[in-house]
Amino acid sequence: MKPKIVFIGTPNFADIILKELIENNLEPSLVITNKDKPKGRKGTISSPPVKLTAEKNKIPILQPEKITEAKKDIEKIHPDIIILAAYGQIIPEQILNIPKYGTLNVHPSLLPKYRGASPIQSAILKGESETGVTIILANKELDKGPVVSSLIFKIQNPRITNKELEEQLASFGANLLINTIPKWIKGDIKPREQDESKKTYTQILKKEDGRIDWTKNANQIEKKVRAFNPWPTTYCKAKNQTMKIWKAFVTKQTETSPKGPPGKVYLATNNNLAVQCGKDYLTIEELQFEGKRRMTAEEFLKGNIDFIGTILK
Repeated sequence: MKPKIVFIGTPNFADIILKELIENNLEPSLVITNKDKPKGRKGTISSPPVKLTAEKNKIPILQPEKITEAKKDIEKIHPDIIILAAYGQIIPEQILNIPKYGTLNVHPSLLPKYRGASPIQSAILKGESETGVTIILANKELDKGPVVSSLIFKIQNPRITNKELEEQLASFGANLLINTIPKWIKGDIKPREQDESKKTYTQILKKEDGRIDWTKNANQIEKKVRAFNPWPTTYCKAKNQTMKIWKAFVTKQTETSPKGPPGKVYLATNNNLAVQCGKDYLTIEELQFEGKRRMTAEEFLKGNIDFIGTILK
């Protein structure tokens, strides 16, 4: 028998999971997501990805200011299970405990490691070679519920970005969820408590977290570029303008390499820009100035050769 599902989630990570549920005949009876918000420099009102998918599949949608406002609507459905994925609000017990089989939360890390808001970015920043997805029985505490199922995910691409890893983990997690739901409902899975001695927490990212400190070593900065793509992005000041860095790699410094103050720009091979860091160089392949489109370093240099020698702040 097909379970009655309420799905709660907001961004791209949740949307990929929702689409997989629909494709596997586990279409939710109700989708709850956050409100539409202004986006971009023009402040155009934009709907969450989850809402767009629900609309396309004619699934009822709620966008409450606070999740408690949806309590009666959820109760009317008499759901068997709630699926929670990156909603952006703490869900109180009065909601979590409505369904017969509880609320399953899909989290993109191997809990109890990297609890909180930025587990994917944290894995990249720490240079992890593997991460994973954990499905927990959600409770009132942040990512602390007992583990229902989990799987290790090997990071194959050493230059993977947050966006790419998020998409891979969402698809990976969706498959795990689809296999878990029937076993969980049948009672074939016994949840296990998390090992609190191994817990770590991640922070809520802010725009200013993306500011580059050129006194750091190039390896640290390069990981930040990947971890913060597409948001909050990494950026610095160049000639009193904000410059975002979208793509870069580390170039080792040798005894014969030029050495200047942190932030100094050199011309690198293939018409890239090499920036002096506290250790080694960050070689920039793709950048963007405020109000301008993204472009390769080579494109940028065609009209800005005098940029060589600039000190980035």
